[in-house]
Amino acid sequence: MQPTRTKALLITPPFTQLNTPYPATAYLKGFLNTKGIASVQADLGIEVILAVFSKQGLIDLFAHIEAKQELWSANAQRILALQSHYIATIDSVIAFLQGKNPTLALQICQEDFLPEASRFAQLEELDWAFGAMGTHDKAKHLATLYLEDLSDLIVECVDDHFGFSRYAERLGRSANSFDELYEALQQPATYIDEILFKILDARLDRVAPDLVLVSVPFPGNLYAAFRCAQRTKQRDPKIKVTMGGGFPNTELRSLSDARVFAFFDFITLDDGEAPVELLIEHLEGQRDVTALKRTFALIDGQVVYTNNAQCKDYKQSEVGTPDYSDLPLDQYISVIEIVNPMHRMWSDGRWNKLTMAHGCYWGKCTFCDISLDYIKIYEPVAANLLCDRMEELIAQTGQNGFHFVDEAAPPALMRALALEILKRKLTVTWWTNIRFEKSFSRDLCLLLKASGCIAVSGGLEVASDRLLALIDKGVTVEQVARVTRNFTESGIMVHAYLMYGYPTQTVQETVDSLEMVRQMFEAGILQSGFWHQFALTAHSPVGLEPEKFGVVKDSDIIGSFANNDIAFKDKTGIDHDRFSFGLKKSLFNYMHGICFDFALQDWFDFKIPKTKISPDFIADALHADTDLLVKPTAKIIWLGGNPSVETFTKTKKGNSWEMLALTFHDKRETFTIQVGQQEGEWLLQMLKGLSVANAKVQTFQQIKSDFEQTLDDFELFWFSKPMQTLRESGLLVL
Repeated sequence: MQPTRTKALLITPPFTQLNTPYPATAYLKGFLNTKGIASVQADLGIEVILAVFSKQGLIDLFAHIEAKQELWSANAQRILALQSHYIATIDSVIAFLQGKNPTLALQICQEDFLPEASRFAQLEELDWAFGAMGTHDKAKHLATLYLEDLSDLIVECVDDHFGFSRYAERLGRSANSFDELYEALQQPATYIDEILFKILDARLDRVAPDLVLVSVPFPGNLYAAFRCAQRTKQRDPKIKVTMGGGFPNTELRSLSDARVFAFFDFITLDDGEAPVELLIEHLEGQRDVTALKRTFALIDGQVVYTNNAQCKDYKQSEVGTPDYSDLPLDQYISVIEIVNPMHRMWSDGRWNKLTMAHGCYWGKCTFCDISLDYIKIYEPVAANLLCDRMEELIAQTGQNGFHFVDEAAPPALMRALALEILKRKLTVTWWTNIRFEKSFSRDLCLLLKASGCIAVSGGLEVASDRLLALIDKGVTVEQVARVTRNFTESGIMVHAYLMYGYPTQTVQETVDSLEMVRQMFEAGILQSGFWHQFALTAHSPVGLEPEKFGVVKDSDIIGSFANNDIAFKDKTGIDHDRFSFGLKKSLFNYMHGICFDFALQDWFDFKIPKTKISPDFIADALHADTDLLVKPTAKIIWLGGNPSVETFTKTKKGNSWEMLALTFHDKRETFTIQVGQQEGEWLLQMLKGLSVANAKVQTFQQIKSDFEQTLDDFELFWFSKPMQTLRESGLLVL
């Protein structure tokens, strides 16, 4: 008789996202399914939000605040005075944001339906930014402001740790010592904690788990993760609790504080499949604690890290399809917080999360944690297996939107995936993160668009060729400009990650970088961007060899808890912080197509040097001659359909010959090309063979050879006007 397997409860503590589940537990549940291990998952973040932001939740909240009889700000007093209006509208607003009550948009947009507090003061400023917004989107933004007003009330009057996508984040950021977090955990539970406990208790009662696995992707759900572990141990000390996820993977690699293990029995690092499987085998008595993989545990009062090197990690083809069952997929809330188009995608809409590849195929950027396995170990997933998983997720969730959460999606795999999607005739919408490398040609971008790709995000970082080389980004500003042009002209939105304050960056380079960004937005080749200030991390090349990059660490002392973000001084002595406001304000305006004629000095309240970048730098880069040479190995794909054919005779100077008129219909227009009869008959046959539906893809050399078996001068035909018309209408060279 087979022993009963351990039952696992997988939880994501508050708070990560409102609009879609964070995928870590779904990935792990999918793997456990392949091993026959029973598991239940829960997103406690969305459950707490829905408990607070409900009719009964607000009744309880307002009663709790008024019972304190304290003096609040004018804004809090206004919300308290309007509490009956909030209580009356909250359930309808939440249903609207869940997509269940779309007609409410008309009422919300009348602007006398929702009670308004301080968040609505920015409406007049944003009217121009949202001018072209549809009724539904405007209502979604107004409803978001309404929820943020209530959030402000909670922060002021109830729990200053509260935030929609992060909770007590400050306690988890740069926490070299566990002291402050430990002290907070000794305090009585907060109002939000009590709601979390009630939901967690019900789940523990229902599931009766042997093991609780807590996913901690960000500092913003670390505190709640410890509270969940603390509560679980208080209820039943026999339940084993473990932590995994992005936070421990980067921050806790040198953990030595034994107090952490009063809350968690184990902490696992990096890919969770093999460590969790071995952990379950340990709990079932099949292996000793010293035989675990990438796992911290407390042994004889000491924090011990064990890594069973004999146990190999699973290949991406073996980990199963993410399983989103148990999660309330119809209850997530889509909000529109800010007008940044890419940030809007992160918070609006339901996305199934997948990865095209484990790790990063480039793996060289000097600011990135490339020494860690989650980036260092690169393993792509085959396109057909990716499509299998997409079809499974569509069947399971009813959603056909996909966010590929890669470090940088490989162009060759993106091409293969797009072809597979088109062959299967899947209707999907997807987006991902990329590197702006030259292989993203116009034709590849058109193929990606045809397969359902709507947006990409990539690192322009510091728009300076010297610093891009120092970062080892492998791109130049001119190259980025041409690639973003290719995506934009294909109808794919482009978001650029921008960086300032990189070691040795001069004030002149910051100004010149801003000028590059200004020109790219003015040229219409970027639609979205965000400036990040450089942060030094322990596992990046800069963190590992700071002297090489002109950086001095503030301290070499390794803390007993979190050790990733490192305080440092740049030897240039430049105060990069002061550029933050001007960079972000200018970008906000550029994203909305205005203020391109403002002098760069206008964005700053301190003197900056004039840019040394030519005002036509980006325009010249876009007009630079492109290489018309087609590689013999290039793949040729036809995205269009079969044309109707009409034969006619052409006469010129007494000579007559037969011609074919081929009429094509695409989604937007009808067009006709005229070619000689022999060339036309060859082309008709060839287009059938080049259809994306065919299993075998033909190369440029193969079709050239085929043409030249019966006809002459393929290059003359290929570069003829009729063929150029086809090239502009779906005949792709990849």
